[in-house]
Amino acid sequence: MSRVYLDWNATAPLRPEARAAMAAAMDVVGNPSSVHAEGRAAKMLLERSREAVAQALGAAQADIVFTSGATEAAALALEGQGLACAAVEHDAVRAWCDEVLAVAPDGQVTVPDPARAALQLANSETGVIQPLPQGLAVSDLTQGFGKIPLAFDWLGIGAGFVSAHKLGGPRGVGALILRAGTDRAARIRGGGQELGRRAGTENLIGIAGFAAAAAAAQRDLADGMAEKLATQRNRLRMRLEDAEGNTMFPGRDSDCLPNTLSILTPGWRGETQVMQMDLAGFAVSAGSACSSGKVRASGVLRAMGLSDDDAGCALRVSFGWATPVEDLDRFADAWLAARARWQGKRGR
Repeated sequence: MSRVYLDWNATAPLRPEARAAMAAAMDVVGNPSSVHAEGRAAKMLLERSREAVAQALGAAQADIVFTSGATEAAALALEGQGLACAAVEHDAVRAWCDEVLAVAPDGQVTVPDPARAALQLANSETGVIQPLPQGLAVSDLTQGFGKIPLAFDWLGIGAGFVSAHKLGGPRGVGALILRAGTDRAARIRGGGQELGRRAGTENLIGIAGFAAAAAAAQRDLADGMAEKLATQRNRLRMRLEDAEGNTMFPGRDSDCLPNTLSILTPGWRGETQVMQMDLAGFAVSAGSACSSGKVRASGVLRAMGLSDDDAGCALRVSFGWATPVEDLDRFADAWLAARARWQGKRGR
């Protein structure tokens, strides 16, 4: 039986459009900073890709700064800003901010002073979507980009950042988006690429794949992909609910990403479930890909008021455009069987 990949929030499968764009970019030999014909051809591809990413983000082309990924973009956006954030943020944000913002049990964050705060658009573990306040300094848009409609220019925020591999592009490329009139000092200095905001020869192959994936994701959204995924998520949740109400779904009382389901059965450790599902042929996770390899309770769920014990019992299922509903049904069958075995052992 073939394996089923249900960890899209960690890394989405590479879209065929991105693969084709990257293969074509491999034949572009010039350096985008060179002035000869080959360099101009590379520069043209770079700027066409920047335009495609900007269009998908609802931003101006000049506001896009290509980076090695969301972590680098976060550092560029946040270093030296002294912003407040909540404990539900990704580690790449929390590394630069003071965790002082309050989190409600439904995952919503209170932001008293948006101009001095960073707030994610959507959470990778629970899928909870935050209503971003106007005037927000910085937002991690990584999990929302390509999954829900967004337009940077309408958000009214100073800066945001995204990663290509969360929406079907290649790993190792991302972008910082800056509102017109907002700028950041380069952390990587050298040749002055990216209008002096990020030095180093651009990863043209990765950027071309990023642009193609972003365009494909926007096309899918226009075709109703978010609604389709939400229907699949709700169907899966209904299958996993038990009559006694022992299994919970953190974040279900908030607006959530259509492709994400957090599942929590108190007493049944998340890492145990991950291993059991892996042996059954399903790739799922116990939380963020940057922390789930460490056996510890989810800081996101603890921030939402769960105990350390309960926060260590969560499982995340995330899927996307290429996931057939039959794969989610197969997962539900396997997970329900595993839960029944676990409950049987506890009853002895």
